Order: sequence, then structure tokens, then C-alpha cells
Amino acid sequence: MPASKERAEAIAARLSAVGLATRVEERDDCAAIEAEVPEPLSAESWREVLEAVADADRFGLLATSSNDRTLWAVVRKRSPRRAMPGDRAISDRG
Repeated sequence: MPASKERAEAIAARLSAVGLATRVEERDDCAAIEAEVPEPLSAESWREVLEAVADADRFGLLATSSNDRTLWAVVRKRSPRRAMPGDRAISDRG
């Protein structure tokens, strides 16, 4: 099993332990985790959720006007390229 898949499965297991229903999807460049977040979630559970997704490369929360909340996290298969001398920032207009 690729390391990204193992990390994603570990994150999903931690989220499941908090009581969230999770799903993991293998993509070309990453393993993605999604979990539906119920409305009443205690502060302690939120702490555990945040500790779990902190192991991901990226994460976020999608909330809709109908009070649906989906937590997502991504574990990249490769590390992003490091900045090199001479690279220009997006905001660099010079």
C-alpha cells in the first residue's frame, strides 16, 4: 500500500474513532479523505478532529446553507517542489 494511502487510512481511522463516517478515495496525485460532520460536535471532538487532519497535507471544511458540513483532507503522493533561488512569488510584479 502506498504511503499516502496508509496516512489517509490512519487519518480516516482517527476520524471514525470520533464518530465521523469517513470515506477515502485514491486519486492520481493524492489520497483524499471526506467525512460528514454532524451538527452537535463537542469541543473535545473538534480538537480530536483537528489533531487528526493536522497529519494531512491540506484540509478544510465545506459548509452549506442547509447546515451540511463535510470535512476534507488530502495526502499528497509526492512532496511539492521546493522553492529555488530565483523563483518569483505570485505577487511579485517586478
